[in-house]
Amino acid sequence: MEKVQKEENRTRSELLREAWRRYFENRYGEYIPAKSELAAIRKGRAAFSRGDYVTLDQLHHELDSARNQARPKRPR
Repeated sequence: MEKVQKEENRTRSELLREAWRRYFENRYGEYIPAKSELAAIRKGRAAFSRGDYVTLDQLHHELDSARNQARPKRPR
């Protein structure tokens, strides 16, 4: 690997990333999203550009809050 790194002037990480990418492409083929998936991706990117999103910390806080709320007891 060191020989290839020096010959191609690339880092170990770059070579490993490319090796994994080629392995998965050869094994599973390239994934081509459906039109509806592409539309959903565009919609999500537009929402993100508008600032219409929550951070992971905000989501965790919201989920923790919902979990910790007192629930009424059910009769047996």
